[in-house]
Amino acid sequence: MPMKLIVIPVTPFQQNCSILWCEETMKGAVIDPGGEVDRILQEVEARHIEIERILVTHGHADHCGAVADLQERLGVPVEGPHEDDRFWIEQLPDQAARFGLEHCRSFEPDRWLAEGDQVTVGNITLQVIHCPGHTPGHVVFFAAAEKVAVVGDVLFAGSIGRTDFPRGNHEDLIASIRNKLFPLGDEVAFLPGHGPASSFGREREGNPFVGDAAVQ
Repeated sequence: MPMKLIVIPVTPFQQNCSILWCEETMKGAVIDPGGEVDRILQEVEARHIEIERILVTHGHADHCGAVADLQERLGVPVEGPHEDDRFWIEQLPDQAARFGLEHCRSFEPDRWLAEGDQVTVGNITLQVIHCPGHTPGHVVFFAAAEKVAVVGDVLFAGSIGRTDFPRGNHEDLIASIRNKLFPLGDEVAFLPGHGPASSFGREREGNPFVGDAAVQ
């Protein structure tokens, strides 16, 4: 497969920032740069990747706190999340202070994303799936040909995203997972925003919050 992906845990929350790239073209994207820009760029440079864009799943500071700094360093467009997370991005400095993170700046994406949009990274096409619940504007990036999804804080190995933040919604989150993610296929592997990777099939079978047995 031409797609490669590495994970760089950043911030005290150990958020799974990832670098995704096309091995055929060596063009790539940084997904959810929550912090530690120098570490991210070291990984990019060590692999000789040409970053084309910065992708954002949602507006929480541990996922996008370093977007403004990274964009300034790279001069590339920012795409995502859905515009319903604008209010989160506008208050990034306050978020960082509230959760004890390094100071970060708000930003304006070059492109807000919506259900059905596509993003290209080299020769790789990522489908955009709007998955509200954890935040109202959360999006997931799905590489259909490679059967890989980057899901942010929607779904985790053995758990699901929190919905007790402003404009979070538990029912929306369950619907996003059951109606939008699981139908993509049991064999699809996913990278969550924190913790280890899993697959939709494994979570359907055993996730105590959203698995088949839990929702019957």
